[in-house]
Amino acid sequence: MKFELVTPEKLFTSQEGIAYVHAPGSQGDLGVLPGHMPLIATLKETGTVMIRDEEGQETTYDVSGGFMEITPTSVTVLAEKASEL
Repeated sequence: MKFELVTPEKLFTSQEGIAYVHAPGSQGDLGVLPGHMPLIATLKETGTVMIRDEEGQETTYDVSGGFMEITPTSVTVLAEKASEL
């Protein structure tokens, strides 16, 4: 899958080959695997987004508010603020 994290200031990160995304949805945590049904969800005011690539390497980002768009081949997080942990 392709993963993008975008803030109002910039494209924070864009990565290919992502096998799993975990994000703090406002209605509960979301786990996304390739082939997930299309979905748009709001994010909690604060939380962490974790991505795992195909080799098992994990990266975590601290995010504040925003939305997440999921398609079968990509995940885009539109956050008010972001930083890598």
